[in-house]
Amino acid sequence: MKCPKCSSAMTQVVYQGIEIDRCTHCAGLWFDMLEAEDLKKLSGSEAIDIGRARLSRQEHQTDRIACPKDSAAMLRMVVNDQPHIWYEACPVCHGTYFDAGEFKDFKAETFMDIVRSVFSRERQ
Repeated sequence: MKCPKCSSAMTQVVYQGIEIDRCTHCAGLWFDMLEAEDLKKLSGSEAIDIGRARLSRQEHQTDRIACPKDSAAMLRMVVNDQPHIWYEACPVCHGTYFDAGEFKDFKAETFMDIVRSVFSRERQ
């Protein structure tokens, strides 16, 4: 499989029986349907995200990407309780792509993320 952002090869990484794909160049992560949520619950799973977030900001420039599984146009999404995290999702296979460093951030919901979430719900 090729990385949807930089077209480099993806390699398989397994963490507690859950297999994901990581780019050999930019270290972006591909998760099949619900794997990111399953891994978020597992202690220590942030170790799969070896990339540096600073470099991934450059990858945000690339916003029109095709799903590496089925070539569908992926949609840019925002994590509901952490709106600073942007990721891409496939509307066909429901896979998701996180740039390097984003899964670590996704997993480490901070106190400020929780406060922002509470205040945004109160405004609705």
